[in-house]
Amino acid sequence: MRKLNDALLGITVAIIDFIYRGLPIQRFWVLETIARAPYFAFLSVLHLRESLGLRTEAHYFLMKEHFAQTINETEHLIEMESRGGSDRWFDRFFAYHLVFIYYWILVVYYAVAPVSAYHLNAGIEYHATETYLNYLWDHQEDTKIAEIATDEMNHYIELNRAMAML
Repeated sequence: MRKLNDALLGITVAIIDFIYRGLPIQRFWVLETIARAPYFAFLSVLHLRESLGLRTEAHYFLMKEHFAQTINETEHLIEMESRGGSDRWFDRFFAYHLVFIYYWILVVYYAVAPVSAYHLNAGIEYHATETYLNYLWDHQEDTKIAEIATDEMNHYIELNRAMAML
């Protein structure tokens, strides 16, 4: 599944790179819109499992962690909106449709193969970190983007910790 994850991520990144070449803030807004979906999906599945009495030892930790990640990604989204990232109708159309599909795919994926779902999302968080760091190369004064890049790397680390727990 890891090779499939890597291939899907590579294709998606290539498409987003092409569409958002020269539009970093719009790109960041799209990425942050998408970035919340996995955590919502993970929480949905964890909640369902808990409701069915299928709680594991890692359950509470994972729910708490994913809720915090959701809040953090929402803060990033709000920051990108304040910079005009969602002003163009195409960006909203693209992101909202992509996130709808991605959310439901991840609900199923996490339900049947949680480690693989974490691996896919860790790849996305790693890519997000690289994207923000590339932007910082030319905009070193942007301390908020530096904070967000650090958050994204922390999410990558947290997802790897979650994979090790399962």
